[in-house]
Amino acid sequence: MTTGAAPRLERILCVEDEPDIRTIAKLALEIRGGYTVTTCSSGREALLRVADIDPQLILLDVMMPGMDGRETLAQLRAHPAAARTPIAFLTAKIQSSEVSTLMSLGAIAVLPKPFNPMTLAEDVAALWSSLHRPRTS
Repeated sequence: MTTGAAPRLERILCVEDEPDIRTIAKLALEIRGGYTVTTCSSGREALLRVADIDPQLILLDVMMPGMDGRETLAQLRAHPAAARTPIAFLTAKIQSSEVSTLMSLGAIAVLPKPFNPMTLAEDVAALWSSLHRPRTS
């Protein structure tokens, strides 16, 4: 018998090129949410490490040098270890047209930067719960 409860979110991959933002996100998610957070400083690093990390959720910066978030998302979707992993973008560009474009690429959400470190874990938990909410017809 299943209870319909969401599986527990434990492993998050945060891909962010700014060291300060990476550190703050990691600390906020680990301390306030109890998650295990692995960080990568680039899309290329994320692609190299995603199979070993086996994240349940990926938080992905949009604007990064080299491979940006859009390209990273496309390559993660082609990677067997991350093809079905939910991905949410982190971005300072939260205009509705930008959000619509990012969502059309397959993101499950767009979280604004700067984010509030005191509520980031709650925001992620709510997002995770929404992914596992029973669908009604």
